[in-house]
Amino acid sequence: MTPELVVDCRCVTGECPLWHPLERRLYWVDIPACRLHRYDPAGGAHDVFETQKPVGGFTIQADGALLLFMAQGTVQLWRDGETRVVLPEVGGEQDSRFNDVIADPEGRVFCGTMSTPARAGRLYRLRADRAISVAAEGIGTSNGMGFTPDRRGFYHTDTRRREIYLYDYDRADGGLSGRRVFARVEDDGAGRPDGLTVDADGCVWSARWDGWRVVRHAPDGREIDVFRIPVRNVSCVTFGGDDYRDLYITTAGGDERPRHGPHAGALFRLKPGSGGVAEFFSRITAPPRS
Repeated sequence: MTPELVVDCRCVTGECPLWHPLERRLYWVDIPACRLHRYDPAGGAHDVFETQKPVGGFTIQADGALLLFMAQGTVQLWRDGETRVVLPEVGGEQDSRFNDVIADPEGRVFCGTMSTPARAGRLYRLRADRAISVAAEGIGTSNGMGFTPDRRGFYHTDTRRREIYLYDYDRADGGLSGRRVFARVEDDGAGRPDGLTVDADGCVWSARWDGWRVVRHAPDGREIDVFRIPVRNVSCVTFGGDDYRDLYITTAGGDERPRHGPHAGALFRLKPGSGGVAEFFSRITAPPRS
């Protein structure tokens, strides 16, 4: 299956594609370029917005606004270029940034941070009332997350360790326990696991950084499909479209195309036959306006 080139946007690090079901458009970020991209498949329009700070991930709020997770632990609401601070910073994250986030069924957000020379990365849990707590520590590079169809399991990727973990997830309080390895990617040229999504059959789709591919895992962790992508660094995947049967794929390396492929940094699309499911809305309450 040949991936379709959708937007040749030359992202340095294209990441975190997410389908906006209320707008019927796709959003994604270019992290180091501090840009938010938007694509309308109905008319082909592609818009780009400046974000001032690097955005490592975002969710969609129940009212349609975007919740941006940025450098220094900053969290902002965003709507058509207008922003509002939700959290000015997270203690201890001033030298780091968020990297990949996901809303849970209750509207909380799990949000990972990058490692720094001083300490390993963390996975945080942000509640609706803006209280934030550590859900997991000692993470090399926090990355792709997802939920099992029964909402009892939570996937979390550590790219540096080449592992995707499966936790027991408590929907009532957002608790994580019982971590075990769901899949490990050996250092054999297949790349490192990066962003992921879970399809309607409970299979895990994992983008492979430095691997030129997207891999589909069965619910027991076995690799059951490999889809070749003409870019070295494949960063993330998500299902979109009205029927969630389009797999959108972000890539990196748009500033170094001779090394990473002639369309490095572009947005691609596959129609793999498998269907996805809508991601959950976040429901984080903004602070009162001053």
